[in-house]
Amino acid sequence: MALELYNTLTRTKEKFFPLNPPKVSLYTCGPTVYNIPHIGNYRAYIFADILRRTLAYNHYEVMHVMNLTDVDDKTIRDSQAAKKSLKEFTELYTNEFFKDRDTLNIIPAVKYTKATDYISQMVALTETLLAKEYAYRGDDGSIYFNIKKDPSYGKLSNITIEKLEDNASGRIKKDEYDKENAQDFALWKMWDEADGDVFWETPLGKGRPGWHIECSAMSMTTLGETLDIHTGGMDNMFPHHENEIAQSECATGKPFSRFFLHNGLLLVDGKKMSKSLGNFYSLRDLIDKGYDPLAYRLWLLTSHYRTLTNFSLEALKGSETALKRLYREFLALDSQSTTGHINEAYKEKFLAFINDDLDTPRALTVMWDILKDTAVSDADKKATLLDFDKVLGLKLADQKEEPLSEEVKTLARRRKEARIKKDFKESDTLRKQIEELGYEVKDTEDGQEIHAIL
Repeated sequence: MALELYNTLTRTKEKFFPLNPPKVSLYTCGPTVYNIPHIGNYRAYIFADILRRTLAYNHYEVMHVMNLTDVDDKTIRDSQAAKKSLKEFTELYTNEFFKDRDTLNIIPAVKYTKATDYISQMVALTETLLAKEYAYRGDDGSIYFNIKKDPSYGKLSNITIEKLEDNASGRIKKDEYDKENAQDFALWKMWDEADGDVFWETPLGKGRPGWHIECSAMSMTTLGETLDIHTGGMDNMFPHHENEIAQSECATGKPFSRFFLHNGLLLVDGKKMSKSLGNFYSLRDLIDKGYDPLAYRLWLLTSHYRTLTNFSLEALKGSETALKRLYREFLALDSQSTTGHINEAYKEKFLAFINDDLDTPRALTVMWDILKDTAVSDADKKATLLDFDKVLGLKLADQKEEPLSEEVKTLARRRKEARIKKDFKESDTLRKQIEELGYEVKDTEDGQEIHAIL
């Protein structure tokens, strides 16, 4: 069954086939490394991870590139405030991002591109746009893209320039701005005092790139002039992705990316995340509160990636309960003496859901259904769940039953003796003592079973 993905460019769900099968070129807008990302940022990276895993599950070879924005307005501003060089400052937060990536079991990109390593390519792309008269030098010496020269400008975000004529008549130098400010945007920013020691001497003059030209140059250099898939958050659609398309297609005359996929935004307690509102969470904040970071991953999978989601600690607690239950039931599967086989009927259901625009909520129902199915052997359940986890990324293969402590073994032995003597009051007392130590007791036909409460 073919993989279908919702393409923001066409506002329709389309069958996906790569330009050069079995290879897929995938570009993800990565972090601006000026601070520790918040949990909303990680929705975009977990979504991209599920996409990449799904492509691999469909036997594609994925060349996944993610950028690291290490020069822009924010990195310069905050590195100066910290009295650190731009390189020292951004490398600190790059490493912090990689730590969180691994904690969330996100597969590393095949290649991470730092903007500061691609300055020459950005200059060349800007020179091409100047030569084709899609760009011009402004009064301040900076170079701007003329959005009125691009007849298809706005096709991603459905902005009509004519309706924004008053706003579109000016220029904007800052990297990020609102939809209401659709204006000619900076490709190359001439140096000013606010930039301090951050600049490059190039044929364009002494300065630095604008944010939007960075991703175009990095993606096309590493993946070619036409990408298969470009991903990012809904908040990247305008201006960033719109501007990427305009400058790339005007320079090359070719489609920039065949598919654009955008994940929905994340609210916290019904509001936009903000430190001033006290609802701002990093992944470290959740870990410090005692939550398993993979519970956050599982919580995200219970909603479709394109939906607006509302995060709360109560919802995360429920997800962690479900994750512990999954681990507990997976570990309880008795398949040590048998090599299991993937159940093809369940795999077909799982694949149908995950190939339907990454429908992880319904894919998760298949996971729970097979666990309840008494007609499927434990060995086959285990093999099938491990196969599903290639997409879900919940680290089932890493789960191990902790050995019982001597204290628990002694209590278990005493409880067994109490049950033989039919001293059920003593048996119940011992059960409670075992549970207080973090273990679950089940009485079966073969005797009592004791497992750690995950």
